[in-house]
Amino acid sequence: MANEISFLPLGAIIQSFKVGGLDIVQGFPTQELYASHNSPHFGATIGRVANRISDAKIDSLNGGQSYSFVANNGPNTLHGGNVGWGKRVWKGPTPVGLRQIPGVEGLQGGETVKFTLTSEDGDEGFPGEVVVKVFYTTGKVIENGKEVIVLGQEYDAELVGGAEETVVNITNHSYFNLSGGPTIDGTVVQLATNSYLPLNEWGIPTSGPTAYSKVETTTPFTLGPEGPDFDDCFIVDPSKSPSSVPIDTRALPLTKLVSAQHPESKIHLDVLSTEPAFQFYTGKWIDVPAVGGAPARGPRSGFCVEPSRFVNAINVEDWQSQMILKKGDKYGARIVYKAWKE
Repeated sequence: MANEISFLPLGAIIQSFKVGGLDIVQGFPTQELYASHNSPHFGATIGRVANRISDAKIDSLNGGQSYSFVANNGPNTLHGGNVGWGKRVWKGPTPVGLRQIPGVEGLQGGETVKFTLTSEDGDEGFPGEVVVKVFYTTGKVIENGKEVIVLGQEYDAELVGGAEETVVNITNHSYFNLSGGPTIDGTVVQLATNSYLPLNEWGIPTSGPTAYSKVETTTPFTLGPEGPDFDDCFIVDPSKSPSSVPIDTRALPLTKLVSAQHPESKIHLDVLSTEPAFQFYTGKWIDVPAVGGAPARGPRSGFCVEPSRFVNAINVEDWQSQMILKKGDKYGARIVYKAWKE
């Protein structure tokens, strides 16, 4: 699979994912260009806390202590701070043999690599030393007579010292473009849910799950050159209590979150996960110049599906257990990409 899917130590980044000869993820040809130009977080593993923390602080953790962080997205902390895990150099890729992906039947291949990072106590202001691992498993399955390329991602994080508890929320920030062109125009998308978290102007939820009304998301809809515009956190199963989400979701079933396909390229993508929520983002703020032989990337040059816990869960009493990692426990999650060409 090395010629179809590649990774980098910086940010444990997914650098390429080729389907039918087309690379369906946005990126750069070298690690150095990611370091200098990756403001959109193309392909990066996001942590210690993906998405936003309101007012750049946690009010109560470790017996009532408060913690403050850099405000790098208006008043909030975004994607772990100025130098989150997506901007750190990880150890890896280390081959760890063949593995199956729970929930994926009939996987052929299963070559797996591991990336490891030690996030120090006080890293970007967060308490406790955390050892985090990302496992990438690649292979193929035959579904409905089609050869489907599979990329499994597994997260494993442990608090090893410095505090009794900390906060963790990990995702991958790949930007998909199935069109073969400069934008996602014409991509047909279907979400598994129409339940989302209403947000204030800075992307912080203002209430619990509510029906999304701008687009009927559970039937196929087309992304145009300028709209519909999404940067929203969708909830997979709003009937479940947010406090029932375990800190390690790996034992939960894989659920298909998003299906996408482009009628011209004939390329299809499914994103599945064990996570309770996902951010769906259509790339409004992408602004990357032409560099290193890669073309300029502008608004709507890719879309993201970022499986995770609820946005800002740490500061909402009924949600915070989704993100609180205690000493002796493990944080875990699984994400799977399936892609094929008709």
